[in-house]
Order: sequence, then C-alpha cells, then structure tokens
Amino acid sequence: MTIIGTTPLRIAYLPLTDSAVLAVAREKGFAEEEGIALDLVRTVSWATLRDRLIFGQVQAAHMLAPLAIAVTLGLSQQPAPLSAPYKLNVNGNMLVMAKEFAQALDPDVAARLNDPLGTAHDFAAAIGLWKRKPVIGIVHRFSSHAVMLRYWLASAGVDPDRDVLLRVVPPSLTVEAMRAGEIDGFIAGEPWGSAAVDAGLAEAVAIGERIWRRGVEKVLAFRTPWLEENSQVVDALIRALVRSAAWCDDPANHEALAHLLSQPHFVDQPADLILRALSGRITARADMPPLDMPDFMLFSREATPFPWRSQALWLYSQLVRWKMVDHTPENAAKAGSVFRPDIFRRALAESNVPIPGASMKVEGAVAQPLAVGSKRGELTLGPDRFFDGRVFDPERIEDFLASF
Repeated sequence: MTIIGTTPLRIAYLPLTDSAVLAVAREKGFAEEEGIALDLVRTVSWATLRDRLIFGQVQAAHMLAPLAIAVTLGLSQQPAPLSAPYKLNVNGNMLVMAKEFAQALDPDVAARLNDPLGTAHDFAAAIGLWKRKPVIGIVHRFSSHAVMLRYWLASAGVDPDRDVLLRVVPPSLTVEAMRAGEIDGFIAGEPWGSAAVDAGLAEAVAIGERIWRRGVEKVLAFRTPWLEENSQVVDALIRALVRSAAWCDDPANHEALAHLLSQPHFVDQPADLILRALSGRITARADMPPLDMPDFMLFSREATPFPWRSQALWLYSQLVRWKMVDHTPENAAKAGSVFRPDIFRRALAESNVPIPGASMKVEGAVAQPLAVGSKRGELTLGPDRFFDGRVFDPERIEDFLASF
C-alpha cells in the first residue's frame, strides 16, 4: 500500500494478538498522519522474522525481547546489533497443558492460576506421574515465554534442560502440534493458548501476567545502524505507535480491535477468541466461565511502551543463568544497550506523553500502583512483582545470579 507524500516502511510481524499496535497504526491512519506508509509483512516463524530484519528485507520487526538481545550478543545464527526503542506490549502469554496432564494439578483452575508457586510444585509432581518427559512447545529458544517458563519451573526444582523436553514450534502451529500428539502443551502468546482450550485439547496451567507482572514481551526492533541513520522516520513511527497503543488499550475499542485482528492478513482467528486477551476475560478450561484478569495484556497504560534497560538486563540475567551466554561486563553492557529509552524520549520530546525520568528501576519491587517521577503529567506504574517475591537490582546482577 503506497500513500503519496509518505515514507514507506516495512515491518515484519507474526500473527499474534500483541501485533495489535502495528495493525492499528496502519489501519486507523496513525502512521499515515505521521507521514509513514506502513507495509506489514506477515511472517510464520520467529527465525524467519529475525532473518528478514537482519538481512534488510524489512526495516523493523515485531520481535521477542530476548531474541533482540540474543542476536545482539551473537547467540543467533547471524550476529547483528539491534535496538529496541519501543515495547509493543507486556504480558499476554499462557501455558496450557493436555487435559490428562492437568488432572494432576489443582482442579480449581482459578486457584491454579492465582498461585503460580504452588502450581509449579504441583507441576513438578505431575511430571513424575506422566508416562514420559512432558514435551512442552516454546515458540523460540529466546522467547519471553521460554524465559518465564524456565524461571517458573526452576522455582519448584524442575530442571528445564533435564526434566522436560522443550520443543520449538511456531505459534500458529502449536494447536495442530498438540492435536497430532507432538507436544503435551505449550507456552505462547495469545490467541493460541485460548485456541487450544477451545478445541478441548488443553487447560490453562499458568499465565505470564502472574509469573512476572508487567513482564516484557514484544518490542519493536531495528538494526542499530539503520535506526541511527533514519532518526526522523523512527521518531515519527514511535509517535504513531504511542497513539495506536492508547487506542488499543481503550476498552471501548476492544471489540473493534478483535474484529480487525481476526482478518486473514492479521491473526486469522475468530474475533471472540482474540477478544479474550484484550478484555482480560480468560477461558482457562472449556467447561467453565471466563476468569477476570484485567491486566492479562497491556499496550499503553502505566508507561507500557517505555523500554526500561533494567528489563533488558533481567532477560540477560536469565540467559546467563541457563548458560546460554557468559556473564561479562561487556556482555551486560551490550544487552542493556538493546533497549533505547533515549530514542523513546527523543521521539516524544514535544508531546504531552508522561515519560519516566529514570531509565532503570529495581524490577519486582512495586507491589501496589506507584506514582513516579515524570517530566510531564502524572505517571503511575502498576505492580511488577515476580511470583516468587524476588527483586532484581540491575546494578547487582552478580548477587542476583548467586541467589539461585
């Protein structure tokens, strides 16, 4: 789609509910009003999306946050410096397991989801009752969901590299993989967990929002040299996405957004399925009414788009913990530099959008809504607790790693 007088910009994305901000920026004209003609390139797997960005087929990508860090650290097939000046959402993923496996867990599904620590221990016991190592689908080795899954399993003494089998399955193929018996469950962004529940294949076991409240999910990633050479385009896109995110977070727009995303060139799933994550009304088991989880997925409120460097460093700490990369001052600096709050601030310098005054914070320390310093307007951050009560000080990474 070409619009006269605008700058064309190609962005790769996967058919997931958390691609909403990009879809709305194009379809509702927010990008066009900033002088950008968005060409959204639908992609099936994260590996293909990564390659499209690295090799310059697209200028930006809807990307798993840990994947952007891993590519920058040289852990992927083709190392490249990436920058993420914008977070597209927080949370929005769900772990679902076969109904037979879930029978060994708390039958009260609401209690199961509201007590991640207890459920992790139940899950550990269920592994011992299963006929073999459970095969759990993950969408990529360096996905936010895989990182959260590892963190959650390990809290109950489960070694994710020994006691279960983690198998990479593209999000849109997870349900069919369960139907074929190739996996016993999976953790993925919506609407795929809901699709498995609706198909009668699975039950919800855990949700990302209860493992790490406001946990980072997808980012908008650029190749760093391209970002630095095209600052005006990057800034204009960020301004468009901020407006789009506010539209997406407005409950009055959720039904329209679900219908938009249901179209074949976006998520291509029923609108009522997509609406669940948007509205925070989650069906955890096919035979029960939905559960209210209002913070299941956020796009805009509480400074969701702001790329906290401390969140990048928490993700890095988990890559170190699972021996995917060595911890060195150079690696920590490189990982932290992937998130670019400086670009976010520059893009919105003339706006009225409240922006945090700091670029890092102690992750997991906010238990109740907290007013924080902002250069303009009032800004309240929501709870960001980890389910196990730990906190992460980005200036004391060694101490955090030693605590495991």
